[in-house]
Amino acid sequence: MSEAPSHAPDRGADAPESLPPAMGAVAHEGGVAFRVWAPHAEAVHVTGDFNDWSGDADPMRREDDGCWAADLPHAAPGQEYRYLVATAEGTLSRIDPWARAVTNSVGNGIVTAPPPRPDENFQRPDWNRMVIYEMHIGTFHRSDPERPGGFAEAVEKFDRLRRLGVNAIQVMPIAEFAGDLSWGYNPAHIFAVETAYGGPDAFRDFVRAAHEAGFAVLMDVVYNHFGPSDLDLWRFDGWGEGEKGGIYFYNDHRSDTPWGDTRPDYGRPEVRRFIVENALHWLADYGVDGLRFDMTLYIRTISGDEHSEGDQIPDGWSLMQEITAAMAERFPGRIAIAEDLRRCAAITGPVAEGGAGFGAQWDAGFVHPIREALIAAEDADRSMQAVVDAVTDAGVGDPYQRVIYTESHDEVANGRARVPHEIDGEGPSGWAAQKRSALGAALVFTTAGIPMLFQGQEFLAGGWFDDSAPLDWDLDRTYRGIARLYRDLIALRLDRVGDAAGLSGRETEVLLMDEARKLVVYRRFEHGEDPGAIVALNFAHQPAEDVTVGLPAGGTWRLRLNTDWEGYSPDFANFPSTDLEAEEDAHDGRPCRARFAIGAYSALVFTR
Repeated sequence: MSEAPSHAPDRGADAPESLPPAMGAVAHEGGVAFRVWAPHAEAVHVTGDFNDWSGDADPMRREDDGCWAADLPHAAPGQEYRYLVATAEGTLSRIDPWARAVTNSVGNGIVTAPPPRPDENFQRPDWNRMVIYEMHIGTFHRSDPERPGGFAEAVEKFDRLRRLGVNAIQVMPIAEFAGDLSWGYNPAHIFAVETAYGGPDAFRDFVRAAHEAGFAVLMDVVYNHFGPSDLDLWRFDGWGEGEKGGIYFYNDHRSDTPWGDTRPDYGRPEVRRFIVENALHWLADYGVDGLRFDMTLYIRTISGDEHSEGDQIPDGWSLMQEITAAMAERFPGRIAIAEDLRRCAAITGPVAEGGAGFGAQWDAGFVHPIREALIAAEDADRSMQAVVDAVTDAGVGDPYQRVIYTESHDEVANGRARVPHEIDGEGPSGWAAQKRSALGAALVFTTAGIPMLFQGQEFLAGGWFDDSAPLDWDLDRTYRGIARLYRDLIALRLDRVGDAAGLSGRETEVLLMDEARKLVVYRRFEHGEDPGAIVALNFAHQPAEDVTVGLPAGGTWRLRLNTDWEGYSPDFANFPSTDLEAEEDAHDGRPCRARFAIGAYSALVFTR
């Protein structure tokens, strides 16, 4: 493998000579330097605004490594360009794979000026105090129903998110994709920012505004496949084996993915560099605070069979290690999150010990059993043991190496819907839909892990996620009480008042699990001497009275939150739960005991 590439696309004169020359179109004081990898080309020319789109005015010189280069004094930022790649079968017109901006996915590349240096003073939240809000830019907020939303429109709702209390925004993929409507998991140009959202300058403004509002920005990146449509990378220089994709892709059985024969060739140094520099340039050039990697299972395996030796892709594993190691070295404090969904401890294991080096991974071991417990129509079908296992089993080591949630873009689409809609097909207005979705929210924000919610979850957005359907912000008024519940839960989770520090701790102790009455009580704390916080959950449709639980310390444990409060919904019963008065009388192996009552499908949080 070649030397680790630099994250900076435009290196200065003082850059070490061991670093390879920059790729793409790099503007400098004397013009623009163009460089492209096309090892099977017979000739390459640059064509664009600067030469009236001539086919032969600006030839590129061939270099020893299969790249072609030209430094054009008559080119400048803002101009459009393409490469004309001559092959034995004819001349191919290609968009620059390294283009930082394009007119659209099938248009032209645009020469960009060197990016301004991002603000380095933003204070990122500690991972155990991070609350993520997953956002799809095209649907989060639209001012014009006829077109997708953009970065500038999303910023208009930052005050709303700040009141909600989240401190990290995770944007679904924003690399240029085919068309204007998409989830974003079909990247056509991985260095360019989606034109329909506003392009690179608008994204820089979005990141700057997010930091000013106190939000870290996490960005979703897709390296398990490219395209599959509007893909100029496909047989970029004319070469390919059989029906495969050529120099950027595997040309054997390893090309096969659920999204076509579009898996990048992680073993080629040039492709590895393309992906590594792409990952790091979002951190260097835009100042994003972390990356979420889409479905890493299909980077490290061919078909998702992690237990089959023949299904493994060692080059994919080492690629992930290279990226996370470079992030840790050059951008300490930035987080790399894997969507692997196999609870593979090695994903978050240290690179030095053979792990992939991610900071956290999405936890399927939480979302699936918790959703099952919330959605089941009959109380008898809710497993308290499954709830306890989800709450207590980090599965990956440190509990803050997992991201926990009940809704994500995947969990509310592909045949599934929002939690309230799954509970009640008529929509979120029903009592059970509101009560049990609120119970799920309490679980997310009181379990050890990095909590995440999906856009609109806080005001009971219904149905399923559709990239053509914008969020209905009128629901924010209709269910303003539920939005207040989320705000209160987040404030507790982040200990905003100073009385719930235990909810940021790493330890969980189960105090009660009653399968018959559908009750679970657990304690969240940082260390043994810390009394922490007590969380009580009722998964039954009727209240539970006279519940006895053993506690680690006596005195008064004050009730900080009751999800059954009528202020959260006029449909809630306002069941009269009270503070815990712990008596010094041993119970279940603990020195004290207390009695409490809890409403139907409710959660209570107590602290000392």
